[in-house]
Amino acid sequence: MGEILTAIGLVRSYDSDGTAYPALRGVELSIQEGEFVAVMGASGCGKSTLLHLVGGIDRPDAGEIRLRGTRVDTLTEGQAAVMRRTDVGYVFQFFNLIGNLTVADNVELPALMAGFSASDARKRRIELLEELGIAEHADKVPGKLSGGQQQRVAIARALIHGPAVLLADEPTGNLDSVASQEVVDLLKRYHNAGQTILMVTHDARVSSAADRVLQMRDGQIVRETYLDKQRDARSLVSNLVQLEV
Repeated sequence: MGEILTAIGLVRSYDSDGTAYPALRGVELSIQEGEFVAVMGASGCGKSTLLHLVGGIDRPDAGEIRLRGTRVDTLTEGQAAVMRRTDVGYVFQFFNLIGNLTVADNVELPALMAGFSASDARKRRIELLEELGIAEHADKVPGKLSGGQQQRVAIARALIHGPAVLLADEPTGNLDSVASQEVVDLLKRYHNAGQTILMVTHDARVSSAADRVLQMRDGQIVRETYLDKQRDARSLVSNLVQLEV
């Protein structure tokens, strides 16, 4: 295993009424293959912007990003789209499922777009829905499911094509405490199986699942904490709560 994702000197500003507002101010990031990294910080600190840049959804004003050695920030729109279909999986706060497609079709679609055959996509979808405990909902549309079930579908969709890195943007932000814990447990399960994960969250309990926590403030990473999973869970969460301040 080695370095799978790096970012050097990332700068990103957004224009509002002719004034540039900085979202990122020279962010540096390095993630090892198989690592689970959480990014914490208050709303507006730049954590979601960072996720969008490393996933090729947006482009930095300055700096560079490499995923498995390939420069992400210099890709054309078409090349970036291919990279997102093959190397990146996304889990969003509001699920972003296609409402008029069944669960099965929502999950299979990214695999088909990544070049899987229809039979291979179906086989992988069946496996994932079984693993995630929602196989019986395959023929339903997302609106018929609970929030926790929809997020399970979103996780299956994000993993079906075997991405190099899973990007999760506030994956529990729209869920109750029980469903949130279920989603965290699922992310931990796939991480333990070798999946690289970069997750944005404002919740210390959610971030405690990670190997490492990065605290962002005003567009910069201001603190890095390696988590000792042998420590008492309450003590661990208590320490992470301090990062929210």
